[in-house]
Amino acid sequence: MSVDGTTDETMELEAELARLQQEHRDLDMAIEALEHMVAGDQLQIQRLKKRKLVLRDRIAIVNDRLTPDIIA
Repeated sequence: MSVDGTTDETMELEAELARLQQEHRDLDMAIEALEHMVAGDQLQIQRLKKRKLVLRDRIAIVNDRLTPDIIA
């Protein structure tokens, strides 16, 4: 693979990582807001928490792809 291709892939992964992290933060705020409501929708809260876990896993995968393998 060419150097440009690697750079493009890295830039795309960094952009995806930033987007995923922002969505994760947004979900965190939404969950907190729903939990503080008197009549908070528990089913909606659980769905948001599941989505947040999926995002966390995806963030870890993207981070692993961005971090170079170091052979010790």
